Amino acid sequence: MLLEFIRGNTTPAPVPFVPEITLFQADEPIALWEKTEQSGGEQPPPFWAFAWAGGQALARHVLDHPDLVAGRSALDLATGSGLVAVAAAKAGASPVTANDIDPYSLAAAEANAAANNVPVRLLEADILDTEDDHGVILAGDVFYSREMAARVLPFLRRAAGRGALVLIGDPGRAYLPDSGLIERAAYDIPVPVSLESVPTRHTKVWQLVNSGLTSTISST
Repeated sequence: MLLEFIRGNTTPAPVPFVPEITLFQADEPIALWEKTEQSGGEQPPPFWAFAWAGGQALARHVLDHPDLVAGRSALDLATGSGLVAVAAAKAGASPVTANDIDPYSLAAAEANAAANNVPVRLLEADILDTEDDHGVILAGDVFYSREMAARVLPFLRRAAGRGALVLIGDPGRAYLPDSGLIERAAYDIPVPVSLESVPTRHTKVWQLVNSGLTSTISST
């Protein structure tokens, strides 16, 4: 049923900065959000229906540098549309897991993986208090709120501490950590003006390293 909803309310189209990948995308967020709530109950915004800047940057970086993920297990944390998971699978990561707490998101990830003919595992769960064992952790646009950042950052730091490659795609969100990051790439990413109020976002790919320090979260 959710797969039918995804395919019936979005249109498959190439991702602007990652045209090798096709995603089921929406033109306008509010109307789609209202449709998700018609089934009953409050629903989160349809983050899964758009190619966000952080995800596009990560997907581009992974496809351009497949050696980062090829032959390694990869987790796309808070996957949204599944864009980064699809890119990791295309780049040779295996297995690839797309994780989110929104069932619509995982349905979108399933539809998008099928559209791109790549295998992606789906994991609907809050895993931020668990110990993960993937070789690569990919996190796009996860530092958009203080609450989310406060939970995501310890999870990512634990992963980096055990030796995982942790890559973050971020267009300058307010709560990106202010230490323990190494810049790996920077791109000007086309984004929907309806979501970002601008046509492009300067977006960086960061590697989170195990600095041994307790990072603070910026409140700017």
